Amino acid sequence: MLLYLQPNILLMINLLSNLKISVPDKIYIKDPESSDLGKRIIEHSILLIEEIGFDSFTFKKLGAKIGSNESSIYRYFESKHKLLLYLTSWYWAWIEYQLVFSTFNMPNKQEQLFRAIEVVTKTIEVDMTFSHINEVILNRIIINEYSKSYLTKEVDSENKEGYFVVYKRLIMRLSDMIAGVNSTYQFPSSLASTIVEGALHQHFLKAHFTSITDCGKDITPTDFFKNLTQQVLNIQFNGSK
Repeated sequence: MLLYLQPNILLMINLLSNLKISVPDKIYIKDPESSDLGKRIIEHSILLIEEIGFDSFTFKKLGAKIGSNESSIYRYFESKHKLLLYLTSWYWAWIEYQLVFSTFNMPNKQEQLFRAIEVVTKTIEVDMTFSHINEVILNRIIINEYSKSYLTKEVDSENKEGYFVVYKRLIMRLSDMIAGVNSTYQFPSSLASTIVEGALHQHFLKAHFTSITDCGKDITPTDFFKNLTQQVLNIQFNGSK
């Protein structure tokens, strides 16, 4: 029974209960997690975007893939832009869940920060908890297509509507950890957003433009951003390279 659990375990249960992989409800018309069709829309949209790219992706093509009318997809999302917002928000919520789970109850603030950097910069592996979502492929979509979710004329209004709240919350978690390690550092949010966005860019360079990145077989984006953080914050960490 919960009454016999230690306080830190009870806190962890409560924390994780508030970190469900959820997406702002204004992004979708009908929650795709609420039906088998909705889950198939998410599953096959990831596969199709990976196959043909977001620019060539259409609801008509997706409907043909899942054997459903195009109109049925519009009952869940009003546009492919909103679908991309859903996929990216889900991804960042999933990363946030891992970050909180991995750093919970770590008393050493430097170790906590470096563990968080590992989570947001690592090479992604499939999480079998979500059978209809291939996180490895979704990660490649985030690397290649994420900027298209916010490089639009509507970004300010969509930001006010809360479409990017999960992404910003993840950045602020990392920013708070940076400030916790060095409270005199003036730019914790800038460093946090640089780490998260920069990791995507370094993974892209590693895959496509190897001549302009040091990340490769022996050096990972995680190694780079750990080193960068050490230098910027003027800290030492025995577990880092």
